Amino acid sequence: MTANPSPQTATKSAPRIRPVPAVTRAVAILRLLGKTKEPMNVKSISDALGLVPSTCLHILRALTAEKLLAFDSASKRYRLGTGMLVLARSVMETNSFAQVVQPALDLISKKWGVTAIGVEVVDLHHMVVTALSRSELPFRLHVDVGSRFPGLISATGRLVAAYSEHTPKEIAQQFKSLRWQQPIPLATWQQEVEQARINGYSVDNGSYIAGVAIIAVPVLDTRQRITHTIVTAGIANQLNPEQTSTMIQELMQHARYTSNQLYSGDQTA
Repeated sequence: MTANPSPQTATKSAPRIRPVPAVTRAVAILRLLGKTKEPMNVKSISDALGLVPSTCLHILRALTAEKLLAFDSASKRYRLGTGMLVLARSVMETNSFAQVVQPALDLISKKWGVTAIGVEVVDLHHMVVTALSRSELPFRLHVDVGSRFPGLISATGRLVAAYSEHTPKEIAQQFKSLRWQQPIPLATWQQEVEQARINGYSVDNGSYIAGVAIIAVPVLDTRQRITHTIVTAGIANQLNPEQTSTMIQELMQHARYTSNQLYSGDQTA
């Protein structure tokens, strides 16, 4: 798999999406309750999201009726409901990337003692973990299936920028919002993005999470657009340079196989 040699180009104007306030508010409530992990009452939810309490209550009741939320009548608090589990299970069962990449993640994790991660690239703003295999070493990365991260962060973020059709100005603007444990200058990051484009893989050596080496390789569609990445995370210097090089080659082979499985019959992507 080779990097896309063409320069970044401006994105075509996307179709205008008319906002639907009720849907936007409902999604915001689900995300809030998923993020806080603790049940919340109407007032705390409406205050956190800046909603009118009566409007918030109507949405909460509708989500509860659909089993996406559960309501405790004793404490008057809401939490995510079992309906979310049904939806999540359906997503995982129909996510072809997760199904294809999971055996590779398990193999990588066991062989190299790293946490192996399958990531779906959404856009410049978001990426989502859709598959995961943890190592048996006493090292735990705070990531789970469903975890969301900024689209340009860490090793995957460099690949997103390298294969992006967004303008350099748009990418630089989004870069300013990122938070790193070991911050790096934009100019340095841009050089690393260019190197990722040339190499076909990216490395974050402790910038995003101090003491953690993160490596990512892209999964590309038939038009060489990045759709997913295969990522490893381990303790810095856990592998020597030769081992790291060998693992990267294996990751790239897995990425090519995954791309072929996902897109070999897609002539219109």
